[in-house]
Amino acid sequence: MSVIYTLSILLYGFSIRVAALFNPKARKWVYGRLGNFRRLEECLKREGSWKGNVWFHCASLGEFEQGRPVIEHFRELYPDYRIILTFFSPSGLEVRMNYPGADGIFYLPLDTPWNARRWIRLLKPRLVFFVKYEYWFNFLAELNRKNIPVFIISAILHRNQPFFKWYGSWFRKQLRNVSWFFLQSETSQKLAEELGIKHFTITGDTRFDRVWNIRQHRTPFPLIEQFAGDARVFLGGSTWEPDEALILDLMKLNHPGLKFIIAPHEVHASRIAELESRISDPGSGIRDPGSVILYSRLTAETASSARVIIVDSIGFLAQLYQYASFSMIGGGFGVGIHNILEAAAFGNLVFFGPNYGKFTEARELIRLGGAFCVKQASDLIRITEELISEPDEYSRVSSVCQTYVEHGQGATHRILQGIQTLGFMAPSRMY
Repeated sequence: MSVIYTLSILLYGFSIRVAALFNPKARKWVYGRLGNFRRLEECLKREGSWKGNVWFHCASLGEFEQGRPVIEHFRELYPDYRIILTFFSPSGLEVRMNYPGADGIFYLPLDTPWNARRWIRLLKPRLVFFVKYEYWFNFLAELNRKNIPVFIISAILHRNQPFFKWYGSWFRKQLRNVSWFFLQSETSQKLAEELGIKHFTITGDTRFDRVWNIRQHRTPFPLIEQFAGDARVFLGGSTWEPDEALILDLMKLNHPGLKFIIAPHEVHASRIAELESRISDPGSGIRDPGSVILYSRLTAETASSARVIIVDSIGFLAQLYQYASFSMIGGGFGVGIHNILEAAAFGNLVFFGPNYGKFTEARELIRLGGAFCVKQASDLIRITEELISEPDEYSRVSSVCQTYVEHGQGATHRILQGIQTLGFMAPSRMY
């Protein structure tokens, strides 16, 4: 089965190279890995009195934000260790390529046995952290052979993973190569126990720590503040076309006290142009469709008069929620919703489509009355209008969201304390 797995990885790598001929993201994936090992060697030769290297790996930007509190708190506890950060996806590395919390940032090499041996031989990591559900089995096997501790942090298990399939025997065996699982929830605990995993601790989700930190250290955006004025702002975060269709129907009501910010999940030029065209079309039914403006063109002269802002760059969406009252988080009509905690931390009332079942925070906020699943535009319109007209109820629901995030903090501390308690690192004076 190991051979079949490696062949599938090689086939995947080949298909990405073919796709790179016409797909810009695939091209970045391929060319970003050229010279990867040479750059790692150069990084490791830089001067510094390091006790060792610690490797953090994230799939993409969302997983990085999830792992970021652990990276930064580890740095505080153990400043003498060099931190190496890897990404699988260009959408993560390109946004955070200058992240100051790491001493070297690279793409993860393709998960073949020879790449794993070479990477680990060069890096010689003291500890390895993979975030959420990154399971690269050749890397895990090589780390185990070298007796290097590897942890899955903010780990989540669900039945769609290969471990739970009829063909999953080999995949389940590979989990023995993980030194410890720091699980998000009791739901994952039950699934871990089904798999016979005993080396775990329930620590919670580090995203709560990250989004609360963003809230506490908010970055001001004067032009957005000028745009919002006294109006309520409805923000579409990481949206796709089905999410935007509902928001556009809400726009058509032309509510005088409501403005809109839409931050699509993809911001390439054709996507932004298409969205701008849909809103500004004179036949759209939206009053003053010409008052839509791209964030990159926003000025002090245009901010107050604009009614809709389209965010045509990435990397700061989490900070924009501070100006919003309502947020529609994208992905719920596709493979699954994006991060709702960023919006909830600022007390936004949160909406999303029906595909949210595997997200604990979405289920919990719906149960508590702080989030709403909307399947059609009429649902979104009805709830938004009700809560605009009932300010006391709005305040109550907003408080539910904010309190939920505030009480969810602590996973970062529990993970790093767990590593010390388990004997993987010497106790720190900070604990």
